[in-house]
Amino acid sequence: MTYNYIGKTGLRVSPICLGTMTFGTQADKKGAFAIMDKAYERGINFFDTAELYPVPPSAELAGLTEEMVGEWMKTKPRDSIILASKVAGTANGWFVPPIRHGLTAIDRFHIERAVERSLKRLKTDYIDLYQMHWPDTIVPIEESLEAFDRLAQSGKVRYLGTSNDTAYGTTKALMKSEQYSYTRFESIQNNFSLLNRRFLDELATACEKENISLLSYSPLAGGVLSGKYNNAFHAKGRFTSYMNSPNVRQQAMATRFLNDKILASTAKYVTIAKEAGIHPVTLATAWSKQFSFVASTIIGATSAEQLDPILKAMDFTLSDDVLKACDKVHDEILYPMG
Repeated sequence: MTYNYIGKTGLRVSPICLGTMTFGTQADKKGAFAIMDKAYERGINFFDTAELYPVPPSAELAGLTEEMVGEWMKTKPRDSIILASKVAGTANGWFVPPIRHGLTAIDRFHIERAVERSLKRLKTDYIDLYQMHWPDTIVPIEESLEAFDRLAQSGKVRYLGTSNDTAYGTTKALMKSEQYSYTRFESIQNNFSLLNRRFLDELATACEKENISLLSYSPLAGGVLSGKYNNAFHAKGRFTSYMNSPNVRQQAMATRFLNDKILASTAKYVTIAKEAGIHPVTLATAWSKQFSFVASTIIGATSAEQLDPILKAMDFTLSDDVLKACDKVHDEILYPMG
C-alpha cells in the first residue's frame, strides 16, 4: 500500500481514513471494535474522531466516541496508529455544539480544556493531528493559533489542521502562522465527493500551492452515493431519520441530500459503476482520493461488512473513460451545493 504524507509533516497515512462519528449511535461498542479491527487489519492506520462525536451530536453522548476509540487503541501499538481529533467551535452560527453548555469557541480557554479531556478519553498522551472543527469568525485567528502552537510545543499534539474552512480562512491562517512563527495548519478536512465538488476552486489551488493536504470527508455524500436511497426509502438511513426529525437543521440536511437532482445524479453514477464492474461505493471512494492534494479520504461505517467495497478502493485507480463519464454527469445535472 502507498502511504501519503500530510502536508509538510512526518505523518504517513493510508489513502483511506476511518471516520468514527457513528460509534455510540449507529454502531455500539462491539460493532465499533469490529469495524476498527477490520480496518486496521487491512492496512488503515489513520483514524479520525472528535470531542463532539457521535452524531447526531447531543450533550448526553458527546465524548463517547473518543472513549471507544481510546479503549480500542489500547489493544494496538500506539505508534502504529495516526490519530486525529478535533476541538469544536461555534460552527459559524448555523449550529451550536451541545458541549461546554453551548459556549464553545476556538480560544485559549476552550482549546486547552478540549484537548485535555480528549487525551483523557482517548487514553493517550498525544494526538497526532489536532484539528479546528470549524473556523471561529469571532475569535481572532492569531489567538487560536497561539493556543494551538503551545499544544504542539508541549508535545500534546504533533501537528495541526483545520476543517470546513474557506480559501480565505486557510491562507490567512498560514500568513499569521508565518508572521508569528506559530505551528501552521498542515491539513484541511472538508466535504468532497462526486456530488459536492466545491473544493475544486480556489481551495484546491491554495492546497497545492501551500502544500496543505485535503482530508476529504463524506465521499459517499452521507451514504447517498451507495444508491440505497434510489432503490427504496431506506428505513435505516441517516437522512431517513433526519426527514422525520423535529430538529429543523436535520430536516434541512435531509432535503439538501435527498432531492430530485441528487437522486438523478446518483442513478447515473450507479450505472457508471455497474458498467465498470465495480460497486458504487468503490467508485465514489476511489474518485475522492485520486487528486494530488488529497492525502486521505475519510469514510464511515456502521458495520464491518460495509467496509468491503470501501477497502477495494484502497489501491484502485479509475480509468480515464470512467472519470470522463463522471464529469459528464456533473456537467449535465449540477449538484445544488456546487
